[in-house]
Amino acid sequence: MPDPGAVGPPPTSGLADHASQRLRGGVLGMADIAAATMANVGPAMSFFFGFAFLATTAGVASPLTIATAGVAVALLGNTLAEFSRAHPSAGSFITFVGRTFGPVSAVTTALLAGLGYIIAMASVIAISGGFVQITLHHYTGVEIPWIVWTLLLTGSSVVLMLRGIVVSTKWAGYFFAVEMLVLVVVSVAALVEHRGGLSADPFLPGHITHGPRGLAAGFPLAVYLFVGWENSAALAEETENPRRNVGRAVFFSVAIMTVSYILFAYATVTGFGYDVQRLGRSPIPFIDVAQHTLGVLAFLAYVGGLTSTLGVLIAGINSQARLIFNAGREGLLPSFFGYVHPTRRTPNNAIVTFAVTALLIIGVWGLGHLLGPGSSRMDPVVFFTESSSLGTILILLVYLASNVALPLYYRRYRPQEFRTVRHLVLPAIGTLAILVPLYYLTKPGQPAPYNWFPYAALAVLLAAVGYATLLVRRDPHLADRVGSVIADAE
Repeated sequence: MPDPGAVGPPPTSGLADHASQRLRGGVLGMADIAAATMANVGPAMSFFFGFAFLATTAGVASPLTIATAGVAVALLGNTLAEFSRAHPSAGSFITFVGRTFGPVSAVTTALLAGLGYIIAMASVIAISGGFVQITLHHYTGVEIPWIVWTLLLTGSSVVLMLRGIVVSTKWAGYFFAVEMLVLVVVSVAALVEHRGGLSADPFLPGHITHGPRGLAAGFPLAVYLFVGWENSAALAEETENPRRNVGRAVFFSVAIMTVSYILFAYATVTGFGYDVQRLGRSPIPFIDVAQHTLGVLAFLAYVGGLTSTLGVLIAGINSQARLIFNAGREGLLPSFFGYVHPTRRTPNNAIVTFAVTALLIIGVWGLGHLLGPGSSRMDPVVFFTESSSLGTILILLVYLASNVALPLYYRRYRPQEFRTVRHLVLPAIGTLAILVPLYYLTKPGQPAPYNWFPYAALAVLLAAVGYATLLVRRDPHLADRVGSVIADAE
């Protein structure tokens, strides 16, 4: 009897045999995919390593910047919810863009999304080991290379994912619950500790550094805190009543994350006495606030950070590998990725390939540090910022294409359901919201390596369009298969 967790060969029954290539349908409820989505966001991990830079950029009113980003992400959530209501699919953005603009756009989006998510997830994989190294060194003085922990945690997470979507999603939800409990306890304790000096300054526009320009500069950093909000769409095929539940999970998750981030940000700037320069010099400001507030119990904050990285690993790879799987199933990518384990109904090849490719990116990036100017070892915290920035550029292009596609899709295929506000006004505002962080991530004059990221993204885009054009010419029936497998509506 074959090992139920083993990676198998691609299906031999052909692309048309959808039954053998389906994931396990209807096993996840709205609470499951919402928990997985928030675990993918990874509030502790994202906030720990992203807030110092955001605070020094936006100033004391950085919580206001986060609130603005939450509104922008909700606009993107409207696009995802409306597409999922009409055409729920494990292909998510790939299916939505492809059904609107045709097979060339579908293949291009598959490559952009696949590579963008893998590069972004590489940052999470690296920081998972890095955070264990930081924690262990802080409490014991023992120095074990972070790459060792990264390999152990990634391997364990992949094994858990291969066991099935239900068990892995449950574990991601458990890890998320622990990190949220820790974050809320520390934040409330910090506010109580400094109750005599609480101020409304973090919520006043006048306290944003350099006004609207500072808000715009800090906006991409705030938006990045929410990356992972789209997790639930890729789980549509395995979700009960996805036409309704995917949208609900998106909006619920974005709302919870927005309120939570505002609380964490307010507690952090308050804990530093509204001194953002001192806050910016701290490697992990929230940890410093926890140590000052809770003393020895600050260990709980480290536990929250660790469970956060594990939750992101599981939830992120689970959902993002399904985009690659669906693209393989439909012939947009090699059919190897479209394999489904016959017992577990998990996309094993896509999951394993996703994780291995991310590890290879970490290895190549680290080799570049050793052989490049300065010849230094790669710091996982620095790599987290670099890799996530490059991955985010590619992901934002996918977001952008989806927002442009929504009004065209509804006008062309579902004109009787077209609503001006939901299908035109909101995605138009969402498009503008995407252009702001995209500009700041690609604008000239940035320090290395960020200055070559726009050229790398452009090269990926052109290569993806070229590959897509050749593939569609060789396979004229590809258009019929884009989005051909959708989740059950009942």
